[in-house]
Amino acid sequence: MAIKHFLQFSDFTRDEFEHVIERTHVIKQKFKNYEPYHPLVDRTLVMVFEKNSTRTRLSFEAGMHQLGGAAIYLNTRDSQLGRGEPVEDAGQVMSRMCDIIMIRTFGQDIIERFASHSRVPVINGLTNEHHPCQVLADVFTFIEHRGPIEGKTVAWIGDANNMLYSWLQAADTFGFHCNVSTPKGYEIDRKLISPANRNFTLFDNPGDACAGAHLVSTDVWTSMGYEEENAARLAAFDGWIVDQAKMERAQPDAIFMHCLPAHRGEEVSAEVIDGPQSVVWDEAENRLHVQKALLEYLVLGKL
Repeated sequence: MAIKHFLQFSDFTRDEFEHVIERTHVIKQKFKNYEPYHPLVDRTLVMVFEKNSTRTRLSFEAGMHQLGGAAIYLNTRDSQLGRGEPVEDAGQVMSRMCDIIMIRTFGQDIIERFASHSRVPVINGLTNEHHPCQVLADVFTFIEHRGPIEGKTVAWIGDANNMLYSWLQAADTFGFHCNVSTPKGYEIDRKLISPANRNFTLFDNPGDACAGAHLVSTDVWTSMGYEEENAARLAAFDGWIVDQAKMERAQPDAIFMHCLPAHRGEEVSAEVIDGPQSVVWDEAENRLHVQKALLEYLVLGKL
């Protein structure tokens, strides 16, 4: 199979996502049944972290081991990348020593440059602009709980960050609609979305964005790398907390998601994230399962 990367959600077709989702169901069931499944025996995943992580590292490292392969952790501070080695050179060298690479970094341009010089598939574990693995897990979680997401409405409340841009690409791919509410000064950057994407509506009032939604999602108000803006963001996002009043405007069976870590009392109330409509723990676990299916597909193709 020709080298395939997963650098943003739009890199896959609907057919490819349908395959990965189907494989996720199978692989997750094997995991729940304690049934060994080792299609990637003797294969190696290299994980490159410039941004720290809990869920990304654990899900990829555990996932690769569960598939029979090995995972190697590299932090840029402890590698030549942290000493100024060109990203292009690192891509050439690393890709000759492993079978697949996952990178969690800052600018999308970094991972694009790396992938353009890699001889093996590269996965975006997170950049400032995109978080495709998390949104793939979120789409799978919705399907698992509520069935097909096509034709449904997803409400995004909060910052126009990497999660939102991946949600917008997912809406374009799967045919659902996004209601988006961001505070003034934190709106969508039109340069980061396709001009052809019409599957979203902007709302000034976050409660209005939740009206009729099948899924309500949010994220921390201050993402990694923007800590110096924290005080200004807390003031600007006042009123954008996902609380019970907003959830009551959504569909009666609407679910709540958050990619974690969460700050109760800021972007979401404890009543919501710990309440019966929250699926955040299933959502977190499903990072493991969708990424195993992703690794399987990128290394071995369709099985």
